[in-house]
Amino acid sequence: MPALTRPARDDFLGGRLLLRQPERGVRAGSDAVLLAAAVPAQPGERVLELGCGAGAAMLCLAARLPGLMVTGLEIDAEAARLAAANARQNGLADRVAVIAGDIADPPATLPAEGFDHVFANPPFFAAGSGTPAPAPGRAKARMAPAADLDGWLRFAARMLRPGGSVTVIGRAERLDDLLAACRRRFGAIVLFPLWPGGGKPAKRVILQGRKGSRAGLRLAPGLVLHGGGHAYTAAAEAVLRQGAALVLA
Repeated sequence: MPALTRPARDDFLGGRLLLRQPERGVRAGSDAVLLAAAVPAQPGERVLELGCGAGAAMLCLAARLPGLMVTGLEIDAEAARLAAANARQNGLADRVAVIAGDIADPPATLPAEGFDHVFANPPFFAAGSGTPAPAPGRAKARMAPAADLDGWLRFAARMLRPGGSVTVIGRAERLDDLLAACRRRFGAIVLFPLWPGGGKPAKRVILQGRKGSRAGLRLAPGLVLHGGGHAYTAAAEAVLRQGAALVLA
């Protein structure tokens, strides 16, 4: 039986959202919540997530901002159906749309320059590095060459209105590729490290930029995720459990 037919339940934002996710394959966690919290959207705006999976990030964003219109694009048709079901079950289907499609051959229903914000958690391992995930869907979601990262950011720029924002989360080891792809098309880029705590180096970073801006790169202080032991810091708890926005400025 395919894994997506037996989804598991996970709660997000301290239980405000209850999502079904595949028992095997790609399962969203704290990265999705942090990414959604970093999108600088306002009620009434239109937002697009590239590679929405089962919908965790886009539903966290929609739950945080009533009145926001969110669209998710997902290449895996089964995951797209699961995301749409999650939107319905959490009472967000009136503001959340899910489209099955590929950025390499996007559906005609996605209008160029039709969104105020675009966000994504693109494939984060360079092809040929790391250990491939056992589930094919998870492997596809996690591994891509630098050219594919560039394609994700190129498509994001195409979808954004002038002045709109792009927000991506990725592994710190791929920062060179992410920065290069962002700087070709966006300005006012903010680099926001996610520090594990305990003096350890950041494993994840959030990048945000603006279409059409000529402002330079800025390094933000970032967010420390853990305090003593494995407990979240108060600042991280506010984002992950209470649904607070993550302000990169």
